[in-house]
Amino acid sequence: MLKGISPLISPDLLHVLMSMGHGDRIVLADGNFPGASIAVRSGARLIRLDGQGTLALLDAILDLFPLDAYTEKPALVMAKEPQDMHLSLPIVSSYRELVAHADARGEAAFGEISRQSFYDEAAKAYAIVQTGESAIYANIMLVKGVV
Repeated sequence: MLKGISPLISPDLLHVLMSMGHGDRIVLADGNFPGASIAVRSGARLIRLDGQGTLALLDAILDLFPLDAYTEKPALVMAKEPQDMHLSLPIVSSYRELVAHADARGEAAFGEISRQSFYDEAAKAYAIVQTGESAIYANIMLVKGVV
């Protein structure tokens, strides 16, 4: 254990966060996300945190992780598919609030992209953190900035 670092941040995750460079991406994935198959195809590092949810983990990561000032939307979520427009996604609203609090641009640093684009961009990620989050559409991708 270390002082000031959330116990949600495993040693493997801390190593990944420290190893990432400016512009590298990390995906916090819910339990339904095909993280293992994307990581196998792309060579991304896969970290399993099956017992964790994404919301508290995002909060802990944003305490350590600078969002990229040169990327218009350094925090991206997956947009709902047309057949899911009726669904309420409170976890996405919570993500938006956490990002707005962590970044000087506020909510402007937060965006969404289509499901397929999210998968395509996830395949370019440095790492995928597969959680046990059960909320749907609870995936978020972050672009690392500089300190």
